[in-house]
Amino acid sequence: MLNEGDAAPAFELPNQDGETVRLADFAGKNVIFWFYPRASTGG
Repeated sequence: MLNEGDAAPAFELPNQDGETVRLADFAGKNVIFWFYPRASTGG
């Protein structure tokens, strides 16, 4: 569990074009994470 102010762990995910994006790609930049439930779920 992360707490406010904790550093995010290193991770990588595919973007909408299938290209791998790594958190490290944004070193030195502000990053906003936006989580939302998948469509048609009770999320």
